[in-house]
Amino acid sequence: MDINRIRQEFQIFRNEPNLAYLDNAAMALKPDRVIKAVDDYYLNYGVNVHRGVYRLSYMATDKYEEARNTIAKFIGAKFEEVVFTRGASSALNLVALSYGMENINEGDEVITTELEHHSSHMPWFNVCKLKKATLKYIPLNEEGRVTVENFKKVLSNKTKVVAINYVSNVMGYITPIREIIKLAHEVGAIVTLDGAQAVPHMKVDVKELDCDFLSFSGHKLCGPTGIGVLYGKYDLLEKMNPIEFGGDMADTVKKDSQTYKLPPYKFETGTPNVAGAIGLAEACKYIDEIGFDFIVKREKELRDKAIKELEKIDDVIIYNKNAETGIISFNINGIHPHDAASVFDNNNVCIRAGHHCAQLITSWLNTIGTIRASFYFYNRDEDIDLFIKAVKDAKDFFGKF
Repeated sequence: MDINRIRQEFQIFRNEPNLAYLDNAAMALKPDRVIKAVDDYYLNYGVNVHRGVYRLSYMATDKYEEARNTIAKFIGAKFEEVVFTRGASSALNLVALSYGMENINEGDEVITTELEHHSSHMPWFNVCKLKKATLKYIPLNEEGRVTVENFKKVLSNKTKVVAINYVSNVMGYITPIREIIKLAHEVGAIVTLDGAQAVPHMKVDVKELDCDFLSFSGHKLCGPTGIGVLYGKYDLLEKMNPIEFGGDMADTVKKDSQTYKLPPYKFETGTPNVAGAIGLAEACKYIDEIGFDFIVKREKELRDKAIKELEKIDDVIIYNKNAETGIISFNINGIHPHDAASVFDNNNVCIRAGHHCAQLITSWLNTIGTIRASFYFYNRDEDIDLFIKAVKDAKDFFGKF
């Protein structure tokens, strides 16, 4: 597949053809067709959904629900199992605040890991604190990975929830999630899966995984900001109570009683992000056309090249040399990650520096933060060359002080 042709589908690269955008774990760029789909909604039928009895509202509702169907097929779910949220963080919190607060009791155990993004870890920390339950951590191996063997060490008949990521946003490791889900289900626990770093980069089929919940965001998937998805098994969603109340989610409201619509609508109060849903559906179609086989292969090629060149530079510490995905976390000895990031910017290279909303793993690494480069299918080999030059420039510049 022609990378230069792909890049021409992105206005940002037509504006800045030499931009080396390597912050894809934070946000993916948007192709023209996604922006066009959003613009089309606002320009031609930008009205509210579900409640209008006029032509434009019918059109908007059809497009919105068609988007839900497209996204459901993208992850192998049923239409009614896709809940639109503000993002992955919102989806992860919904599970904790609804399922968690209703089903976790004193003495119960929740399992998580030090690899979690704060949005996966913090909601369950809060639930356990309020409900007097125990939060347990899967011990990481010497490489900083979750293993099935270490998961078995903390799994017990008291385990009620496993809150875990599919891919770490710092280390880029793929969690052995199928085995973990199977073992969790054997003791009656449910698994809520943070898929923010997985869904954009590999084929994820929720039925094949048998996960109970999956959360992901649109903006990491070439879609708009402010839109995310919670997948939940329908029988679980049906039993859960909403955490927000108001318009569109209500069925009947009386002075002394109220009832809610069936899932997914009981979790979607107020005017939804119609444009975001439509844009995300278009992004899913686009990613399907690019193909995950190509995406996985391309990210590996870029990562392998970058690792090979980084290893030639003295004083570079690579924390996840053997990761399976397109994320590299590293530091340059004696240089603060944020200082290094300023030199990258001067070289027109976009990277991320800091703890990446995952302070537990940066503490485990015994560092205040890392420099993170993350790749996607539209990155060029030349981006790696610019990236390596920026590493050398940062080392040379700060080496003078």
